[in-house]
Amino acid sequence: MDFIIEAAVKAIKHLYQTDVAPAAITLQETRKEFGGQVTIVTFPFTKFSRKGPEQTGTEIGEYLKNELNEVAAFNVVKGFLNISLSDEYWITQLYNQILPDDFAVAKPNGQKVMVEYSSPNTNKPLHLGHIRNNLLGFSVAQILAAAGYDVVKANLVNDRGIHICKSMLAWQMFGNGETPESSGLKGDHLVGKYYVLFDKELRKQLVPILERIYDENDLTLFNDNQKEKIQALLISIDKLKSKKYATPENETKLITELTDKIGAEEDKIKEIAKNVTLLMVETQQMLQKWEAGDAQVLDLWKTMNGWVYAGFAETYKQLGVDFDKYYYESNTYLLGKDIIDEGLEKGVFFKKPDGSVWIDLTADGLDEKLVLRGDGTSVYITQDLGTAQLKYNDFHMDKSIYVVGNEQDYHFKVLFLILNKLGKAGADGLFHLSYGMVDLPSGKLKSREGTVVDADNLIAEMNDTAKQKTEAMGKVDGFSNEYKLQLYHTIGMGALKYFLLKVDPKKRLLFDPNESVEFEGHTGPFIQYTHARIKSVLNKANYLQTNQISISEIDGVERDLIVLLTQFPTVITDAANGYSPAIIANYVYELAKTYNKFYHEKSILQAENEVLKQFRLELSASSAKVISKGMALLGIDVPERM
Repeated sequence: MDFIIEAAVKAIKHLYQTDVAPAAITLQETRKEFGGQVTIVTFPFTKFSRKGPEQTGTEIGEYLKNELNEVAAFNVVKGFLNISLSDEYWITQLYNQILPDDFAVAKPNGQKVMVEYSSPNTNKPLHLGHIRNNLLGFSVAQILAAAGYDVVKANLVNDRGIHICKSMLAWQMFGNGETPESSGLKGDHLVGKYYVLFDKELRKQLVPILERIYDENDLTLFNDNQKEKIQALLISIDKLKSKKYATPENETKLITELTDKIGAEEDKIKEIAKNVTLLMVETQQMLQKWEAGDAQVLDLWKTMNGWVYAGFAETYKQLGVDFDKYYYESNTYLLGKDIIDEGLEKGVFFKKPDGSVWIDLTADGLDEKLVLRGDGTSVYITQDLGTAQLKYNDFHMDKSIYVVGNEQDYHFKVLFLILNKLGKAGADGLFHLSYGMVDLPSGKLKSREGTVVDADNLIAEMNDTAKQKTEAMGKVDGFSNEYKLQLYHTIGMGALKYFLLKVDPKKRLLFDPNESVEFEGHTGPFIQYTHARIKSVLNKANYLQTNQISISEIDGVERDLIVLLTQFPTVITDAANGYSPAIIANYVYELAKTYNKFYHEKSILQAENEVLKQFRLELSASSAKVISKGMALLGIDVPERM
């Protein structure tokens, strides 16, 4: 649409003897209730014309119609000049822009971007939350690549820490040498089984300790610091329980608040008490041995992580996601200590009397943040500072996108702020793609309690649901068994991916597997079925592309379809700028709806003449191409037959 902007600049110069920059011309898609395809906002130009917005719009519209062959008509609604472009213009767009293979293929923009996603823990299998993370990260990487970026897909694996040792210790105590081969379980499932078992055994050991605290006020198991904390919490609970209410009408509300507060205090006591259970003491000892390089512990760690990595690889393959670079926290957790020393020298950090290192961010609206413990051990922020430096050293990227849930919003504010204060290269290009959690109708789930929705089980359920619904439609007769299995997986994954990606990443969403596999409505299978329908039409017609314009007039629904197709490159740019696959998803859905309207209103194979038939086939082929490309940006395959 640059030619319209150029002409509008000339119009203002000619009509009002005023020079305006092209950026001053705002183009919008015309609202559906008005005639036209593109709209110019005329309010800003009234100060030059010294006339009302409607008269200003009419004068500019008359100029454009006289000067541009592409402008067929215009209308003005208040301060909006709605322009109708000629049929010849849209037909030319179809043949010269959309049909060629390089349509919506952006030139390299010279910028490199890293997208870090997945970031699993090696103590459990991937679950529903990981699925949204992986699909979101992979799709954003695809979209950025389509927009011209050089993209690096990275995975930072959390393969060390106390949670890893929990699974290892439980396997040592209760595993009897069980392996993925002997159990028939995927490696990540086997390790996750022992993570859940650890929590169950921990609860058993915790109960008698809590009884000694509450019933006997026995704190002999605890050190002085722990005793002091528990006694303070017990006093707090007693005070809360004895609280008297001033007004009976507020009693229900106050009881609810009181119960919540008591629960919070009791949870704190449980956390302290866990540390003196035999299981947690042994787990801490195992972690210390790991950090000291104990050969036996390291061998077990490598073996069990190997099981998990093999399991993850299968799940990633089923999801259709991949990575260019893996980072492991076991290799990066110490890297940040040099940065801490650097920050102390620069005065960015300060030491407290106990030797711990902090940064004061109160002037930035945050608080003081610990960056290194007094005993010299690292915290998460220490590790992340080092990893950020390592990633930049490896790739020197212009942008670095962290795909992490919104519960880590504060952490990334602190991380990015520290890197900026340290003057680190690449710090200005950091972005936290914060996304909402995924719930099922049954509610929020917890992996340590074994109630999480396992990714592999969900994938299998999606495939099975796709099979049932597809067979119920009776449209797979004559397909080979091999193609059927492939088709069910394609539909099941298309349903899952589309349902999770059509929603703005920032929003929390409720995922309903059955709703996602509907073949009508705002779903992946509806779009997939539209693509298969188009392919069926093209195959029946033995379609061959001509690239020769042989038609001069088109109907409204045909024009609407071409207009929508021309928007695809801009949609990719908008999705890349906003890191939002939802923009692509909703665009492709609108395209599929518009094509189906065209399909039902216009005969294709039985068109009045061969010229019209070929044009409608060209329009169908273009629609299939853009649907396929758009869905691929979401990581979704579209079948040739359904």
